[in-house]
Amino acid sequence: MDKFILSCCSTADLSKEHLDHRNISYICFHYELDGKQYLDDLGQTIPFSIFYDKMKQGADTKTSQVNVDEFESYFESFLKNGLDILHICLSSGLSGVINSANIARSNLAERYPERKIYIVDSLGASSGYGLIMDTLASLKDNGKAIDEVYDWINANRLHMHHWFFSTDLSFYVKGGRISKTEGMIGNILNICPLLNMNHEGHLVPRYKIRSKRKVIQEIVNKMVENASGGLGYSGKCYISHSDCYEDARAVADLVQKTFPNLIGNVEINYVGTTIGSHTGPNTVALFFWGGERVD
Repeated sequence: MDKFILSCCSTADLSKEHLDHRNISYICFHYELDGKQYLDDLGQTIPFSIFYDKMKQGADTKTSQVNVDEFESYFESFLKNGLDILHICLSSGLSGVINSANIARSNLAERYPERKIYIVDSLGASSGYGLIMDTLASLKDNGKAIDEVYDWINANRLHMHHWFFSTDLSFYVKGGRISKTEGMIGNILNICPLLNMNHEGHLVPRYKIRSKRKVIQEIVNKMVENASGGLGYSGKCYISHSDCYEDARAVADLVQKTFPNLIGNVEINYVGTTIGSHTGPNTVALFFWGGERVD
């Protein structure tokens, strides 16, 4: 059997314990908090609750992707031990990190011509990207070779659905995604934007929904419309949140009520510091396997 490692970026937004348990290796993005740089190390250095509290208090945040040298050093640690690599990247629709990974692969291929180094664009983010990795880990555990897993993810990555909503527009304004006037009107009218990820891996605003209660119902409606097997969906469902656990719990409870086969199969995670630097607090995301994303 091929000896290979599954690898991702920290932006898969799973816990360190989860990744370690599934034997998934990862490399960390970087972020700045009020001018000080940190690794996006899955909340190990700065707990997520503290990170989001600082954002709520007005802290400035910036992010930076993994560079070529970091990828080379990281990949080489596996190659020199005789391991092939299947690395899945954060969506190219959100980041250019896949370019750095591909340059590192090309450089290392000259030194390790006998090893396989596969780089794949997940076209996903946050715990949707994480659910992809968890699924690939199961394929690997079931004895699939690296080429089989590589072929599978390329054929199925657009079947991972990502739906997001936010109940706070202030960070949409701060990030320049909407104007101050739009943000003010939206907050007065209690507008909660509902977005999803399209087939190119971009986040796309789809609906403007009034009230948290209605947007929670609508995000679950989207799962009803798109999940594999409809109401009989029995795959895993991941939910992530940027320090609004009660909202995520409300979505999880409604998912479990709507999909009876999912009892005990819904997992809630934090939105990590890289993705969270852009969404801000009070965002909830829902991820599940379904039909192919086509727009």
